[in-house]
Amino acid sequence: MGDMSFLRRRSATPAGPDFDVLAMDPGDWPGNLGAGLLPAPDGTCQGVFLRYDLFGGRGPAMIIGNLPEGSPAREIAEDEIPFEVAQLLLALENEEEVSVVGVEDMPVMQGDNLLIVRRLKLSESRISCVQFDRSDNVLVTIAAWDRPITDDLYALLKPLPAELFQQG
Repeated sequence: MGDMSFLRRRSATPAGPDFDVLAMDPGDWPGNLGAGLLPAPDGTCQGVFLRYDLFGGRGPAMIIGNLPEGSPAREIAEDEIPFEVAQLLLALENEEEVSVVGVEDMPVMQGDNLLIVRRLKLSESRISCVQFDRSDNVLVTIAAWDRPITDDLYALLKPLPAELFQQG
């Protein structure tokens, strides 16, 4: 897995995802927001990542990723950090080696839906990370820097239509 840029345009950019993206509405977010598409060689979209920056350009507060089934970014070893955590560290220019040291499953309500959320405990305690699978087999990962991920965050998540991420 390589670095993913939120600013650089690629020549073979995917048209956009064929799935809705679960994230916080960009209009509800007070800071800077960036979105990145993870393209496959055939031009299909293998993931969408939203980077929320509350620190005024000094680095992101949170990255939310949506990876469909079959995305190569989902294929990681058991103690390896998720792609979103790696992107958060890269954006923060933090070169520290980070690994997963524990996982805890917990039930969380999101509206009328019960989510089984995997809370990842990382060797870098300033990073909070949770993951859950959607009913359409899209893996959602939330990685936050220097702030806990609390249950009220799940109430802010909503499906953003795939058209929002189309590139023309």
